[in-house]
Amino acid sequence: MAKIIINREKCKGCLLCVSFCPKSLIVADKDLNRRGLNPAKTKDSSGCTGCSMCAIICPECCIEVYK
Repeated sequence: MAKIIINREKCKGCLLCVSFCPKSLIVADKDLNRRGLNPAKTKDSSGCTGCSMCAIICPECCIEVYK
């Protein structure tokens, strides 16, 4: 199983990763980060296939995917 790690303090909340995740495993966090933005978070990374689409599309490079 792959694992998604999102640096919530670096995330600007564009949510492109939410749109590109084929398994819909990433959602917007309701809690704000230090910048006052709603970052992305994983709702359940157990279904992650490790495609890395979220990490590739992230303009801030704040997502890491481990297989």
